[in-house]
Amino acid sequence: MRSLRFALPVALLLSLTACNAQEATHGPLPVAKVDVPLATTPGKATAVFAGGCFWGTQAVFQRVKGVIHTTAGYSGGTKNTATYADVTTETTGHAESVEVVYDPSKLTYGQLLRVFFTVHDPTTLNRQGPDVGTSYRSAIFYNSPDQKRIAEAYISQLTADRSWPHKIVTEVTPSKGFFPGEDYHQDYALKNPNNPYIMVCDHPKIATLKADYPELYVEYHGSR
Repeated sequence: MRSLRFALPVALLLSLTACNAQEATHGPLPVAKVDVPLATTPGKATAVFAGGCFWGTQAVFQRVKGVIHTTAGYSGGTKNTATYADVTTETTGHAESVEVVYDPSKLTYGQLLRVFFTVHDPTTLNRQGPDVGTSYRSAIFYNSPDQKRIAEAYISQLTADRSWPHKIVTEVTPSKGFFPGEDYHQDYALKNPNNPYIMVCDHPKIATLKADYPELYVEYHGSR
């Protein structure tokens, strides 16, 4: 179904505590036991995550030290169906996703996973807060065998630690391609800080990143 983020009145949005319930109750997650070491020289690597509405996911990763660039878009389907109008029909196989380009000499894939699992609920199937449908599913689209191995190991680690009272349903699936979203979706949270949806659902995610992982947090004021 189409996200309610464009339609909900302020009063109803302010009652949607499901948006930030996890951020209010979940502290820092454990460090990934399986990870790759920091690279010895600067470079670029790419990760793709889907954790509900891509506005908030992008807003978080934009503020992670070592991230070079982020793009909101679509993963899991084909290029010719990667438009917001098509994806919101919930028939294309896409998930709203964020492509994260980062410097592996400053940030590991395991650290990215730790942030990803902290700022969304990986136990709600095809749903995050008020957004319902397969396009809002929790998913990791891996680009290499190492990413697959680390992601699956971290999910097993979180499960063993009972980090959530319910089963983690995050998909770990090979990337079929990442397709950038429309221009108006890029930097949406930054450009629309007073949007009620952003205030209720996404500002708490940013606050959680800053509070739980201050060593990873950087201010973000636009593309860098």
